[in-house]
Amino acid sequence: MFNYDPKLRWPSAEDLPDSDDTPVDNELQDLIPSLLKAILALLWANRMDWFFGVDMGIYYNSQSPPIVPDGFLSLGVERFVDEEELRASYAIWEEKKTPIFALEVISGTYRGEFTTKKAKYAELGVLYYAVYNPRRRRKPPLEVYRLVDGSYEYLPENPVWMPEIGLGIGREEGTYQGIRRDWLYWYDEQGQRLLTPEELVWKEREGRLQAERRAQMLAERLRSLGLDPDSLI
Repeated sequence: MFNYDPKLRWPSAEDLPDSDDTPVDNELQDLIPSLLKAILALLWANRMDWFFGVDMGIYYNSQSPPIVPDGFLSLGVERFVDEEELRASYAIWEEKKTPIFALEVISGTYRGEFTTKKAKYAELGVLYYAVYNPRRRRKPPLEVYRLVDGSYEYLPENPVWMPEIGLGIGREEGTYQGIRRDWLYWYDEQGQRLLTPEELVWKEREGRLQAERRAQMLAERLRSLGLDPDSLI
């Protein structure tokens, strides 16, 4: 667990690098957490008490390098919408909140996701830790763990419901930015997948098209009965 000592002079988040400058292996390490963030931005548009970081350094000690998950969620922190206030990094001693969820996406080489990073997240007190490896075939590509008495316990469901967050997380085939594959999504308590911004746009567009088709069919039916639909408006 992180312990904050106010007597020490800790740097602010603005004084710290925003990441560890380690390049991602491929686009998935950016696309997957960005999709999760986009869904949250729509779902929690009116909430001002959350933050989802993508490839951002989490600082827990001013003398140590940050740990940089591909994505992480913190609750109970201020959500900034002013460009001048946006976070450059996440310093736990400044936020006074440890992230509740961390995500690692393995798309190339392993970088301690099941060993050193996992142990560090447990040490910090991150309640939920998820590792997604799309190349896995004999084991589940997505593994979600919950911190219990200082150690992570594997949760085998898909999706996994996380009551402290009020959301579930799981994987499912879908399309994002024109790419058809398995993606990670948020789910409600009934296990229903939450729609992405793209899907909501298409759903609204399809609804309008259906309404227009129904109106056209009604107009044609009225004309067949010898009625002018324009005169009935």
